[in-house]
Amino acid sequence: MSLHITALTDPERSGGSHRLVWLASDSAGSPIGSAFLRVFTREGQDHLAELELHVHPAERRKGVGSRLFDTAVAAAREEGRRSVIAQAGAGSPGDRFLRAKGLRTVLTLVYVRLPLAKADTGALRRIVGQPHPGYRLISWDGTVPDALASTFAASRRAMDDMPMGDTDFGTVVWDVDRVRSAAAAVADRGDLLHTVAAVDESDGTIVGFTELVVPGDGKGDAQHYGTGVLPGHRGNGLGRWMKARSVLGARESHPDLEGLLTDTADSNAHMRRVNDELGYEPTHKSVEYQLDL
Repeated sequence: MSLHITALTDPERSGGSHRLVWLASDSAGSPIGSAFLRVFTREGQDHLAELELHVHPAERRKGVGSRLFDTAVAAAREEGRRSVIAQAGAGSPGDRFLRAKGLRTVLTLVYVRLPLAKADTGALRRIVGQPHPGYRLISWDGTVPDALASTFAASRRAMDDMPMGDTDFGTVVWDVDRVRSAAAAVADRGDLLHTVAAVDESDGTIVGFTELVVPGDGKGDAQHYGTGVLPGHRGNGLGRWMKARSVLGARESHPDLEGLLTDTADSNAHMRRVNDELGYEPTHKSVEYQLDL
């Protein structure tokens, strides 16, 4: 089969990464596969690239994926990357392809969903109503209020030690500008960002947070983003408290919303237990692979 690989330009460039794109086509010019390489450029992750590769099912096992893979890996080397990561559903063709290419498994992710029609609102209210001496919950929609921006950005350090297996993920460095730009990105695509945070009453600082992104029309499934508690404040039930408040708020504010989605590292026993207690149900697993360059 005659195969052509065409490099394309991705018009979307963010402050933290850029993407390199390739399209595979057959002799008639019909697209049969694609590869996207996200090259991270921010401090703490400027050693890393993330690969997403797709081949039309009818064109698999003909060398298309290998050509795209080799092209993307060569580009990652030219960009001075140390590691390339890629993800595939457990047991999927992509899973088998990445293993065959010599990538090693570094992380397994468990995906779960909470059907809101089955959510126990009474239990959620009891969890939210339980006192947590020395702490209180606050929430906001969209971009963090100016008065909270600095302490909220600092609380993002809670994610620095989240279980990532053997992934060479680096450290995501957060500041106020990045917090605001992330919220703006959600708003620009028409979705709604809801944040619940735990505040240390002794000094008024934010010590934990959980984020939920709801589709702009308030229908379908919402997606949990980060949930974290700073190390010095763990063991007080803040993660469960915040997440229960987030679920309850979604249920009450978006009556047409059907479910909430989240994923957790298989090794993150604490957050998996929280999700189980709140009624989340497993849907599937994916495997994170890494190629060391």
